[in-house]
Amino acid sequence: MSTTSTNITLRADAPSPTVLVVEDEVLIRLVIADYLRDCGYKVHEAVSGEEAIAILQAPEVSIDVVFSDVEMPGSMDGFALARWVRANKPGMEIILTSGIERSADIAATLCEAGPLMKKPYSSQDVVDRLRQLAAKARRS
Repeated sequence: MSTTSTNITLRADAPSPTVLVVEDEVLIRLVIADYLRDCGYKVHEAVSGEEAIAILQAPEVSIDVVFSDVEMPGSMDGFALARWVRANKPGMEIILTSGIERSADIAATLCEAGPLMKKPYSSQDVVDRLRQLAAKARRS
């Protein structure tokens, strides 16, 4: 994952989307979460699907996009989390990422923003995907 800093910001008149980053690898999670914050996104972090659901159910938290790894420890992987989001938070966007090739077909059925993001991904690729989702939402 690229850690190169750039001067990327969201438009001042656009609301700042809130992203839930779900990743059990602490260094990966910290790098992408910090990069997204530097780009103007509000970011929440979770280490597992179960923790992500607790955040998603918190009444004081409003999430626009879930950015989740597929392979996670515990009883809920990223696919199960995406299915939970589809069933319980209609309209919430999901981006899944994995270093495992077989995950791509399943991810395609759960993510509107295109196929699975393959690891390693660059931080800028994540921002580009988030911008695609925001542009799509504005057109709808």
